[in-house]
Amino acid sequence: MAERIKHDAPVLVIGLGRFGAATAGQLDRLGREVLAVDSDELLVQKWAERVTHAVVADARSIDALKQIGAHEFSTAVCAVGSSVEASVLITANLVDLKVPQIWAKAISASHGRILSRIGANKVVYPEREAGERAAHLLTGRMLDFIEFDDDFALVKMYPPKTIRGKNLTDSGVRSKYHVTVVGVKSPGKDFTYATEQTVVSNHDLIIVSGREADIERFAALD
Repeated sequence: MAERIKHDAPVLVIGLGRFGAATAGQLDRLGREVLAVDSDELLVQKWAERVTHAVVADARSIDALKQIGAHEFSTAVCAVGSSVEASVLITANLVDLKVPQIWAKAISASHGRILSRIGANKVVYPEREAGERAAHLLTGRMLDFIEFDDDFALVKMYPPKTIRGKNLTDSGVRSKYHVTVVGVKSPGKDFTYATEQTVVSNHDLIIVSGREADIERFAALD
């Protein structure tokens, strides 16, 4: 049985472009030990005081990765996306070093397929996912949108007029619209779990879960 990776294990982040820097910075804010790597000395200097460790190295070289101890990490992120060749080579090096959990950034579907085939455990498409999220938010009523792999979504939004002033049973949210209101936030208060008797007011925000298509239809209601 594979050894379970500790939730607070150090993370190796290769590439300090926007995605890599954001990942390394957030991990540091969450209290995770981070080794950030880039071949650009200026980027490394910029991030040296913002993460646990930052070093200059060419991760396309497996020997360079060995020298910085990449093989000792249980989780690595290949955040290099500007060069598909470099991304693939770095990911292959991490696979050869037997890093148990490898996340890799892809800039296209074909790039992602290659990364998966050579051994990346998780492929991330930051630009595509940001664009899809923005498209949903442009509908106007949605404030935040998270889509999962099985077409299931979780959305923060303003409630349609048709459900305001009624409890969730009487408004028929589930029976009519096939979505579930899981949380409600009234002005000046924290989000609370919704029940069948929860009444949604004009000034509330709601958290809704369900199939993406059903949520889109629900959000389009007057």
